[in-house]
Amino acid sequence: MATAKQWVSGARPRTLPAAFTPVAVGTGASFPNPRFATAGLALIVALSLQIAVNYANDYSDGIKGTDDERVGPFRLVGSKTATARSVLLAAVLFFLIAAAAGLILAAMTSWWLIPIGMAAIAAAWGYTGGSNPYGYRALGELSVFVFFGVVAVTGTYFVQRQSLNWWVFLASLPIGLLACALLTINNLRDIPNDRLSGKRTLAVVLDDRKTRILYYTLVASAYLTTLVLSSWRAGAALALLTTALFYEPLRKVRLGAAGRQLIPVLVATARIQLLFGLLLSMGLAITF
Repeated sequence: MATAKQWVSGARPRTLPAAFTPVAVGTGASFPNPRFATAGLALIVALSLQIAVNYANDYSDGIKGTDDERVGPFRLVGSKTATARSVLLAAVLFFLIAAAAGLILAAMTSWWLIPIGMAAIAAAWGYTGGSNPYGYRALGELSVFVFFGVVAVTGTYFVQRQSLNWWVFLASLPIGLLACALLTINNLRDIPNDRLSGKRTLAVVLDDRKTRILYYTLVASAYLTTLVLSSWRAGAALALLTTALFYEPLRKVRLGAAGRQLIPVLVATARIQLLFGLLLSMGLAITF
């Protein structure tokens, strides 16, 4: 029987900045007329989906045997701490919470949010679930970029302002790119085990060296797009203050850190992503 602490660990709280950050940026972009009620609902949707996909991945990878030899975070099914059925029910519960918050949000703003929400839930489940999971076909980073970058930022802005602007789309790009960088490091760490289990992530397809180059490219692209954004919204340059913080993670990746050595890189990337998003949100809010 899993303890409460193990259930919390299984939800992988360190991944939650990837859900919080785009909502913060979309809200910062909505100034001077933010609607914190709808922003709060958007945050519930994002956090619930992130937790749901973590439990869903735990379940799907666990029943496929992918997590039998685990280097990364604790998994409930793979460690046999919890039954597959109980983890599946936990995933379903958080999917339902996300759906309920999304329905309220749609009723308050636009019913067009319903098909977008359905697509997000399908993408969350289909990452490792079902008979043909796209996360096993090197499409995980693309999905993360779309749903935890473009859709989350522009969607949060839309539910507060009932409109869209091209520069908000631009603001979503660095958030999606850093979310992809986080997944890339996770998958770089898991290359040996994923290759053995037949899980063809983008990292497995690219191989070790090219995946390290991809991480560098994603980080650099995030800062370049932010620099471009600052030409229209000068406050966005606040996020560039985090550039130096990537020195150590990038150095470790360049020097060949592997396996458990990449866990500090994963943690650092998540923390920098959160700080980057908060500074970008503040910068957009003060230069409306």
